[in-house]
Amino acid sequence: MDGKSVRVNKLWSVNDVGRPIINPSAAMQQVQGSVIDGLSHLMNEEITFERGRAVQSNLHEYMPLRMSETPAAVDVHFRDTDHPPTGLGEPALPPVLPAVANAICTATVQRVRARPLGKAGYSWASGA
Repeated sequence: MDGKSVRVNKLWSVNDVGRPIINPSAAMQQVQGSVIDGLSHLMNEEITFERGRAVQSNLHEYMPLRMSETPAAVDVHFRDTDHPPTGLGEPALPPVLPAVANAICTATVQRVRARPLGKAGYSWASGA
């Protein structure tokens, strides 16, 4: 991390979604997409409202991460349990935000408590 530039090189996601997982490849891709969506929420995405209407009209104002900004690896694992099947992609998103915020705090000793990080002066470093 250089100054207020953030880069996530690799992210691990371990999930207990019950079993059976019918299509492991699709399950892994769904979790990877959820993790990248979480990183997008953390860095850029925010919906604001004025007079009861959303200000952002499309992706040029609600910017998801671009391919060049995503981690080089999102390592996904599934626990083999006897639990009944539950949600698959959604549970992977929420832990991403505090995990990266805690990593920033560990690296800089500055606690980030608001998102998106762009509003706190952070920029996303491409080429992870």
